[in-house]
Formats: sequence, C-alpha cells, structure tokens
Amino acid sequence: MILTCTPNPSVDHTLEVPELLRGDVVRIRSASTEAGGKGVNVSRALRRNGRRTTAVLPVGGAPGAELAALLGDLPRVQVPVAAPTRSNVTLAEADGTTTKLNSPGPRLSPAEVDGLLEAVEAELARAPAWLVASGSLPSGAPTDLYARIAKLAADRGVPVALDTSGEPLAAAARSGAFALLKPNRAELSALLGRELATVGEVAGAAREAAGWGNGAVLVTLGSHGALLACGGHTWLGQGPPVVPRSTVGAGDCALAGYLAAGGPPEARLRRAVAWGAAAVALPGTTVPGPEDVRPADVTVIADPPESWAVGGG
Repeated sequence: MILTCTPNPSVDHTLEVPELLRGDVVRIRSASTEAGGKGVNVSRALRRNGRRTTAVLPVGGAPGAELAALLGDLPRVQVPVAAPTRSNVTLAEADGTTTKLNSPGPRLSPAEVDGLLEAVEAELARAPAWLVASGSLPSGAPTDLYARIAKLAADRGVPVALDTSGEPLAAAARSGAFALLKPNRAELSALLGRELATVGEVAGAAREAAGWGNGAVLVTLGSHGALLACGGHTWLGQGPPVVPRSTVGAGDCALAGYLAAGGPPEARLRRAVAWGAAAVALPGTTVPGPEDVRPADVTVIADPPESWAVGGG
C-alpha cells in the first residue's frame, strides 16, 4: 500500500478553450471538475492502475464535501477542518498551453495541523511501502511540516517521497530525510539557486540535492521526459512526442508510476515517463489507466550527453 498526504487538496475545475485572449470573449469547448492536490492525484493514478493506496487529506466546508464526493470510493482518511477546502481553475488551450489559477487554501489551526499529523501517524502503523508527502502547504501550516512528517515515517521505517516547491521544499530537502525527491526542473533550479538549461546542469543539481542525505532525485522535464539521479548514476527517460491536452497532474502521475512497483532504477524511470506522458494526453487532471500507459515506447539512456538542452516541468 502506498500512503499519500496532501495538506492542501482542492476541487479542480478545468476549462478547455481554443485560445486564451486577455480582454476578449473566450468560448469554452468543454469543462470538467475533478478532485485535485498532488498527493490526491498520486493516489488516484495508483488506484486507477490497480495499486493499493490510502490518501490522508484535510477537508472543510461545502468544497470539502464536493471533494469527498469526487473522490468516490478512493480509500482515504479525511481530517475535518473549519475553513473551506480551496477550489482551483485551469485554462487549457488547444496547443497544450496550461494556465492555472490556484487559491491559497484554508488556514489551518495548530490543532488541525496536529490532527493531520496524527492521521498520518496512525496510517504509518499499517506499514505502507511508501509515504508520499506532496503539494503546497496551506496557511497556518509550519514550513517544516514535511520534515516532521518524514520524522514520523522514519520512526516506522517507511521511505518518503517528497514533491513540493519553494520554501517547503528547501526546508525539507536539506534535512536529508527523504528516499526520493520529485521536483520539476524549475523547482530544482529555484532550490539550488541557479539556471539548469542542460542535462549536465540538471544532473549536477540532482546529485547535489541527493548528497544532502536524500536517496534519489527524479526531475520531470516536461516534453523532454525525466531525469533520475540515484547512487551516483544518472538516467534520462524520453517518450515519443505527445499531443498535449493538459499538463496538470502529469508530474504526479509520473511519481505514481515510479512508485507503483519495484525494479531497477531504469524500470522505475521508464514507468514514470510513460505514466506522465499518458496523463498529458488526457483532459484536465484525468489520470491514465493501463490502456493509456505504454512503457515500451520510452527510451532510457544511462549517463546521457551533458550538453543536451532541457526545459519545461
């Protein structure tokens, strides 16, 4: 079983439009509403592909009730909070350009933060294979929340995968408490404070972050695939060109693919790229199923040329 913790989940509204033109009337081609939040997306992707998972998340107000309804029968532990769960809006253009309008989320009281930690600790007693701690932190949550969650997991011998950004990423990653870090290129660049324009620069930054005591670093690179640094080695995974519909949640699906089963690093990376690419071809935050994922189409290159250009997230 893979346990996920999403401190700041959301109700995600996706609007598909031909082109976003500021100040003009834009006709919506289609609209959808799905449960969102990075850890929630990981659990949804795992569940869709027949893997056991449990999601821990705070819920509040009418949006929280809507989120719970959208989650359906996904196994989960809901932590009640007073403030309403946030709602986000994604505008997806026909050429694959995605614009996200994200709310900051509810303000959690210290008691509610403690309630979230207690729920995670209780689920850790079930000995999950992994704990995924991911997403932004809501107002009121301490910056070191993920480091505290990692400590709870370490006490139970459960490896933790971290996927966040900004100050929460900096505070947690430098603690060296994580078996896996999953930033995108921009997040890793911000963490290290330098531009990462080539495979060599991304690989060097990933090895540096791993050197803080973290086990492996999986860096998603948008249309360039993903790079994995582990045990002093580097691999680049690339899939065939994909006609994008929405990039929202693609990194979460890549993380789910990486964790979904065991195997050598190359096999995990191949799954990650295949799951992420499949998600990009689907609308909104729809997660791919077995019929969408094609690992055989992914090429994995050990020690790729450092001069290759990379970009995206």
